[in-house]
Amino acid sequence: MTNELGAILMLANRDFLKLLRDRTRLVAEIVFPVIFIGALGGSLQANLGASLGFNFIAFTFTGVFAMTLWQTTAMGIVSLIEDRENDFSQEIFVSPVSRYAIVFGKILGETLVAAPVAVVIVLFAMVLGIQMTLGQLLGLILAGLAVAFFGGAFGILILGNLRHQRTANQIFPFIILPQYFLAGIFNPIAVLPWYLEVLSRISPLRYAVDLIRGVFYAGGTDPAPAVLAPPEVNLAIMTAAFAVFMVVGTALFVRSERNR
Repeated sequence: MTNELGAILMLANRDFLKLLRDRTRLVAEIVFPVIFIGALGGSLQANLGASLGFNFIAFTFTGVFAMTLWQTTAMGIVSLIEDRENDFSQEIFVSPVSRYAIVFGKILGETLVAAPVAVVIVLFAMVLGIQMTLGQLLGLILAGLAVAFFGGAFGILILGNLRHQRTANQIFPFIILPQYFLAGIFNPIAVLPWYLEVLSRISPLRYAVDLIRGVFYAGGTDPAPAVLAPPEVNLAIMTAAFAVFMVVGTALFVRSERNR
């Protein structure tokens, strides 16, 4: 148990230190969510918010908050491909610890990477006038952790059979970008054509976004017309999917390591 915990903490600390040394990545991780909330959310609020009686800045904030945590952790798992190319993964996979501990350590590390970005997003939302109760903040923290781990498990699943970082960088945007719209980050998806409804329901990001929105609106006084399902329903779906992603993704990744 001590070896397992030590491996998890070592890998998590390694990824977090890499972020602190990579200032370009840190700035990029912070700037893009802020632009989305300020520019897109502010534009929708100025043009439609008053007439519809809906706070589009809060709507965009919750979507971007979930998307950032989920995507940062998912894409951060690409570093496993980089570690493979540098033969670092070979060293850790021959160590006397379980494969799940190694993968969990990578996910924990990328969650730590996403944490300071999430803090900046919340502070920026407050600057824009979004008021939050203590209950909402606590809810966002707990739900945000669940979303980050869910994103990491999804990243493991996708990267299980990818052998090169270049391939991963090409495939990941193709998988993630459509989910921006299918998950309702910037647009309400309560009503969709049947074919988009099907794609939306199989989009993992949908449940992460809806969990964050459900927790946020449940802790405040504003109406929640954009929430699709209760938080406990989304959390149950994410928990089941997390288990599947971890088992299948880890097995695929370990198999690819053995076949090198």
